[in-house]
Amino acid sequence: MSEKPQTDKANMQDGANYAPVGQSVKVVEPNQFFFSVAYLDHGHINGQTNGLLQAGATLKYVYDTDAKRLAAFCQRYPQAIVAESFEQILQDTDTQLVASAAVPNLRADIGIQVMQAGKDYFTDKSPFTTLEQLDKVKQVVAETKRIYAVYYAERLHNEAAWQAGELIKQGVIGRVLQVINLAPHRLAKSTRPDWFFDKNSYGGILTDIGSHQVEQFLTYAGATDACINFARATNLNNADKPGLEDFGEVSMTGNNGASFYSRVDWFTPDGQATWGDGRTFIIGTEGNIECRKYNDVARQAPASKIFVTTGEKEREIDCFGQSSFPYFGQLILDVINRTENAMSQAHTFKAAELSMLAQQKADAL
Repeated sequence: MSEKPQTDKANMQDGANYAPVGQSVKVVEPNQFFFSVAYLDHGHINGQTNGLLQAGATLKYVYDTDAKRLAAFCQRYPQAIVAESFEQILQDTDTQLVASAAVPNLRADIGIQVMQAGKDYFTDKSPFTTLEQLDKVKQVVAETKRIYAVYYAERLHNEAAWQAGELIKQGVIGRVLQVINLAPHRLAKSTRPDWFFDKNSYGGILTDIGSHQVEQFLTYAGATDACINFARATNLNNADKPGLEDFGEVSMTGNNGASFYSRVDWFTPDGQATWGDGRTFIIGTEGNIECRKYNDVARQAPASKIFVTTGEKEREIDCFGQSSFPYFGQLILDVINRTENAMSQAHTFKAAELSMLAQQKADAL
């Protein structure tokens, strides 16, 4: 039976702590599928955990080196057993999947350890900070046949973004010609850890936030690759944090001719009710879609809405609380059945690769 989703409105103010909770669509019974959690550096770990729990997974262990983060996680998820070491999770025979939200430049090495221990890996985005990390992980995936999954939450864990993809699959707007993603985020500078301001740690704004946006483009447009026309990443208004990039933009053309533009930034005003007014505009041959992912400015917050215009009519679709977020159940079944229905490994890697290539182009400027 479905449960009405609940939203922590306070956490809608801070994207680092926002943890969506969807309707229950369970694909496994209790104690049928076990996952453990390790390295809680980013609050996205709560969204990852919620998604797996909602799909029926059983949380076993949690590990982190920071006592405060560990205590907060255990307060939220009291069923978790605190592991004495990361090795304890790697050696645990019950754990089938390890979810992690480590500092971005450490995510690849953690994933390699997980896969070499015979388990599948579910990391927060961005999954890599360098192309060298990507190449190394590709090799380990080929050797171990394990899954390297990524929490591209802005599509996978947002009602409007997910529903937009379903409408495109149904052919509602025809063939997609262009995707525009606008992704402002609240900086909340005083609350951020030191690594947040170290470019070597987070990889640059296009590598980090940009990986979300590229993944959406590839999905909505049905492209499997793209060329980068233009990329820019810079620090416009935070001279006290020289390692921070607070503004980025990128233009790409997909290998099927579809166009893509994205702006990513840390300029959400304090007066906004949510952490970011994320918008997506999708133009098709038969219509267009606008997604208002997190709020509807001055009208409703939180919110998740789609505005669709076709040859027949225009309509507004309220998506908030209407998604079961199928990705998580699909991922669990992929782990069990050794399939890749949630997201292909090639797609997972290509979104990260293109965002890093964009960052590389921007850095060259």
